[in-house]
Parts: sequence; C-alpha cells; structure tokens
Amino acid sequence: MGIRVEGRSIGMKWESLSDFFAMGGYGLYVWGSYLVAMICIIGEVVLIRGRKRTLYKHLGQKRRSILRGEK
Repeated sequence: MGIRVEGRSIGMKWESLSDFFAMGGYGLYVWGSYLVAMICIIGEVVLIRGRKRTLYKHLGQKRRSILRGEK
C-alpha cells in the first residue's frame, strides 16, 4: 500500500496485521471512530423501528375508532 513518487514509495506500509490495527499510533482514534459511528447507525435503526411500531399501533387504534363511529 502506498504511492510511488520518483521511484520511492510514500504512504502507509504495514509489516503485519498488528501494524495495520495500530495505524501508526492512531489506531485507537481510527477504530474508536468506526465503533462510535456503527453504534450511532445501529441506534438509529433501532429507534426508527420503534417509531414505526408506534405509528402502526396508533394507526390501528385510529382505524378501529373510525370503524366504531368514534371521532
């Protein structure tokens, strides 16, 4: 991995898997950022499903009250 400029390679080089995960000393920040982003995305999906369930429940109650002639 890296870019070759004038015959030499610049950029990131990983000798092992642990070097990849360490990210040159910034691994905690990089992987922590990915973790926080995934938690936010999963949380959003869970909240949307809850809102959908609540909406369907509310619409079902509204439909039943309309069928009974209530307002």
